[in-house]
Amino acid sequence: MRLKSLASAAVTLFIGVAARAHGEAPQDPLVGLWGSEGLYGPAVRGQLTVDGRGQAWRATIAGFDVVARHQGNAVSFSLPNDQGEFRGELDADAAHMVGQWIQPPGRVYFSRFATPVALLRSGDGVWQGAVTPLDNRLSAYLLISQAADGTLSAFVRNPDFNLGRNAPYRVVRDGDRVTLIGTRSGDRIDGSYDKAGNRLLMRLRIPNSTLEFTPRGRNDAVGFYPETPPQDKIGYVQPVSEEDGWATASLQQTGLAPDPLLALVDTIVNTPYAGFKTPYLHSLLIARHGKLVLERYFHGYSRDRTHTTRSAGKTFAGVLTGIALDRGAKFGLDTPVVSLFPEYRDIARLDPRKRRITVQNLLTFTSGLACNDDDDGSPGNEDRMQDQDAQPDWYKYTLDLPMAADPGGSKAVYCSAAVNLLGGVVSNATDMPLLEFFYRYYAAPLDIRLYHVNLMPTGQAYLGGGIEMRPRDQLKLGQLYLNGGGWNGRRVISQAWVDASWRRYSSFASDHGYGFNWHIIDVTSGGHSYRLYEAGGNGGQFVIAIPELDMVVGFTAGNYGDFATWYRFMTEWIPKFIIPAAVPPAEATGAAHGR
Repeated sequence: MRLKSLASAAVTLFIGVAARAHGEAPQDPLVGLWGSEGLYGPAVRGQLTVDGRGQAWRATIAGFDVVARHQGNAVSFSLPNDQGEFRGELDADAAHMVGQWIQPPGRVYFSRFATPVALLRSGDGVWQGAVTPLDNRLSAYLLISQAADGTLSAFVRNPDFNLGRNAPYRVVRDGDRVTLIGTRSGDRIDGSYDKAGNRLLMRLRIPNSTLEFTPRGRNDAVGFYPETPPQDKIGYVQPVSEEDGWATASLQQTGLAPDPLLALVDTIVNTPYAGFKTPYLHSLLIARHGKLVLERYFHGYSRDRTHTTRSAGKTFAGVLTGIALDRGAKFGLDTPVVSLFPEYRDIARLDPRKRRITVQNLLTFTSGLACNDDDDGSPGNEDRMQDQDAQPDWYKYTLDLPMAADPGGSKAVYCSAAVNLLGGVVSNATDMPLLEFFYRYYAAPLDIRLYHVNLMPTGQAYLGGGIEMRPRDQLKLGQLYLNGGGWNGRRVISQAWVDASWRRYSSFASDHGYGFNWHIIDVTSGGHSYRLYEAGGNGGQFVIAIPELDMVVGFTAGNYGDFATWYRFMTEWIPKFIIPAAVPPAEATGAAHGR
């Protein structure tokens, strides 16, 4: 017997499908599920052509025709009114031009993003390629219910960012005017009901415009329900092979039992709605023995759609640091960080303790800077840094912070700003823009063609988290480390760096260690302890490597701001569903394992 579906639970809990008892108020026409899905730019996208045949080079895209700057192998141009820009470089024989498309802040994403663009020579002096920016996409759903006394209540469901956190609202009607008032927060959402068009027009803070909500049913609200349309039976299908470097196989071919994993999919799809605590999975992927064996998407997400990594993207800072060292960059783990930023001659509060901060301190959350993302009052808190306008250079902002403790030690303090400094370390030490370094030495060798890097106000890549990638490409991070630093015969990082990264240098708690931008967690399943190496981020973004089982697990999800829910994807679902699929019950015993 299947669990009651989220759809049935939501309808039963909020809409009340059963006939109303005698004397109850007649049903208001607002009762039911309303949905709005919108794409809010950017408008500039599609084929980009760079024409270098004339005396002045030109670039055309989306109806724009502008002068392109050409100096040596570097090619760049900007569109008027900050509608986009391109930074690229020709290879040695001028057959390819590889660069980054920089899209402006939008109505949903407030920072700029950089997307790789590869242009091929289509004729003498002409290069063409496609620009695929990050969509400013937003979905929102209103589920309105009516009590016996006629009063209306609602909750807002936003699968993209978990806006509103599913907090309850009281619905107030005054003729055609409709106002949603948060019963806990007091927040207001103002709008109106268009009876003739049977639509709700509600103004949301993001994307700061009036959205049109129309009635939705079970088969046309893809972001609200885990699967659309509902399936009578949860089945298994081997992942599709693509030209992305992944070999695929079936569960059975890699020694995985289907039943525990199908039970996990069933849990994702059919957990009854529980408000704020409901798991909102967007994807689940598993690789075993180097092959992709499970790939499922939920709540309107798909294989081709990139997804934020949030703080799971911090692990790329450690990866790039290792690549730079492997390639002979002139710094070491014990190099003082201040010495690697010679452009800043007036660092504030430059006392002896700050001078002792090393690269390894940045990798292990032990910088000693007054920077704690878990403390809203900390001067280095990520939100405080990003919300201020006085210092747009976040490297300088971080280096100017006061010291809160001596650098080093074994206590990890979560600080995104310090991790981001590693980007400046790599860029300065290699004399290469970080976006170019990331593309050339990480993305291209791993067959990653589409991603979006969020930028600091200065236009440099931000390594504190937030890179957008397809889930299949996110999963490669864990496989790369399981492979000892190689991918399909290419050496990306050294085995020595992998080994160093997965050692425990600092701790958040006795059961939660930290390596070089990798979380280290032990979980118990079947009486046996397994060590997990995790790149994790807010909302349920995980890349989890389990070396003992030669397995990588990836989650993306939308439980932003709900740590208690998304953290159990790793601490509960891994030992309950995923490890048992790899370990027959008779073998699930033994002493605690450690790496």
